[in-house]
Amino acid sequence: MRALVSDLPSPHPLGAHLPALYQSQDTFALGLAVAFDRVLAPIFASLDNFEAYLDPTLAPPDFVDWLGTWVGAIPDDSWTPERLRQFVAQAVALYRVRGTRRGLAAYLEVLTGGEVEVQESGGTASSTVSGAPFPGRPDLEVLVTLRGEGSAADVDRLDALVAACKPAHVRHHVSVAGVTPPEDPQP
Repeated sequence: MRALVSDLPSPHPLGAHLPALYQSQDTFALGLAVAFDRVLAPIFASLDNFEAYLDPTLAPPDFVDWLGTWVGAIPDDSWTPERLRQFVAQAVALYRVRGTRRGLAAYLEVLTGGEVEVQESGGTASSTVSGAPFPGRPDLEVLVTLRGEGSAADVDRLDALVAACKPAHVRHHVSVAGVTPPEDPQP
């Protein structure tokens, strides 16, 4: 990923470590040492700054893409580099709450940049009466509404994001800034 950087000085020039005989009389050995210095200087610079390469807020853009593969980020073409950096930085925290209402809202806010409201019909209910019908509603569903900056998002894309993030047995409906898709909820 890193490449040769012209005129980057090596912090450890090899010519200084050659025996005195080569330093004073052998121009070929000194030239070879300088060539190695030019090749090794970017490697030394990368290793000296390795901690910054692992921080998505500081890493070069191509390295952020690679870090994204570590956390399963599959960016699409609509993501800005800042949005990818934000997602990679928050990925572990988002995966901890994956499958929950709070996790779905946080995930969609990072991906769309808008304000997300998630309403769910699910929850836990119990009954103390033996043989009584089950309490609550049998059909679980989630209503996701996107407002704000990301409200210009594609409804189909948002629908696919919700389908990928919610539990498989839960139906969902998506609304973007007052525009709703046709009634075909995903089970």
